[in-house]
Amino acid sequence: MRHTLLCAVFAVSFAASCATTTLGSDPSGDWLRPSPMLKRQIEDQIERLPWTHGVERIEQIQWFASVGEPAYADLMRVCVDPRPDVAASAVAALGATGDSRLVEALKALDWPASDDAALAYEKARAYLRLGDWSHVDVLVAGLEEDSDWARAWCAAALKESTRLDFGFEPAGDPAARAASIAKWREWIVARSREGLVADRSR
Repeated sequence: MRHTLLCAVFAVSFAASCATTTLGSDPSGDWLRPSPMLKRQIEDQIERLPWTHGVERIEQIQWFASVGEPAYADLMRVCVDPRPDVAASAVAALGATGDSRLVEALKALDWPASDDAALAYEKARAYLRLGDWSHVDVLVAGLEEDSDWARAWCAAALKESTRLDFGFEPAGDPAARAASIAKWREWIVARSREGLVADRSR
């Protein structure tokens, strides 16, 4: 698991510089265009993204999220980068905006095939943050990961959006964890009947 990506906190503490004033047309959606100066800043951050790690990568994700809509078109392109950690950073930044307009735009992307669990979890969390709960089962499945850390990350992502944990302890007794996961799956079934989430277990 890529700890740097998945532990990124998205409480954005500063606003982007350079106002945006014009609308542009993009395959990913009609988003506000950045001013020329901000466009250069966005491109510079994207160019650096594959080479950053740790706190620097987290700060970049926070910066993109703080820029918001003017960065959407560029971040959409990065979402389909073949490098999972780079793609996950863009997904994380978009999810952190909380802009529900991004849900359909993300679904429309031509996502490359990937078996990277970290990217799958980040995508699921992004959808949750944007108001689409249809991928919550991905995070519940992550509670069964072999890694204590991965279980903890998925549990935190679920609690962030649902305010529930069903007593799940990432490093707890396996039997107790299994019982909590069963409660999560029951919750998914109940919410699917209400049309809130997609139940993929049936």
